[in-house]
Amino acid sequence: MASAERPPHYRGDLRQTALPEMLALIHRTRVAGLIEATSGEFSKRVWLENGYVVHASSSDLADSLGGFLRRIGRLTDGQFQMAMQRRSRESGRRLGEILIEQGALSPAQIYQAIREHAEGIVWSLFSWEEGVVTFRMGDLELADTVRIQIPLRQVIVQGVRRGSNAKSLVGRMGGRDALFEAAYRFEDLIEVALDEEEYGLLAQVDGARTLYDLCMQGPLAAADNARLLYAFSVLGLIRRTGVAEGSQPSGGIKIKLKNEG
Repeated sequence: MASAERPPHYRGDLRQTALPEMLALIHRTRVAGLIEATSGEFSKRVWLENGYVVHASSSDLADSLGGFLRRIGRLTDGQFQMAMQRRSRESGRRLGEILIEQGALSPAQIYQAIREHAEGIVWSLFSWEEGVVTFRMGDLELADTVRIQIPLRQVIVQGVRRGSNAKSLVGRMGGRDALFEAAYRFEDLIEVALDEEEYGLLAQVDGARTLYDLCMQGPLAAADNARLLYAFSVLGLIRRTGVAEGSQPSGGIKIKLKNEG
């Protein structure tokens, strides 16, 4: 793991800067390092390497791998208790190894669970509205850790889509009459792995449709379109060019958005 003594190369306050914007800034470095987010008594860590998320952890016991497996129904209470008792007796053993030995889960199931568990920790950060985020550059010490491989730009898009407050995100884009134009390369879209509907929305950004039009006429619900457009803007796939001719200055977006989920 990255040394806790190393001073941070980046520090941001979530009350002032949204997490996706922080991550996009960090992504530009394309270096190995550790993101740590702290809010109240809890902290969550995300390890990066060459622009990919490779591991995540949380100090919140509710985010433990065993708790996750039991919560999603892949472990019974009995299997969970048996594994935890054995783990307490055999200090240093990893839970995944014990579950495989018990026959509770296969190696492939353990790997998939570890990946989903790490993803869940990362996605949960996108709901934080308060806290401090730091990034420390440095080589990773994860030799004994199962790695995942998720491009950070995919993380930003999917994390924003899972965000609970569309209004707070799109309010940073400049108002209902803001105009945007495409600014992507097709190789960027491959790494971000946009699906058909996501790409369909991006293709509508033509410099003539307003933010309101794009949100209301896009292929998804208005709130989902708004979230995606914000993610595209953060990643530099689209850029703001101004406001529609004849529009009046507004203090914020006047689009009726329902925050589903």
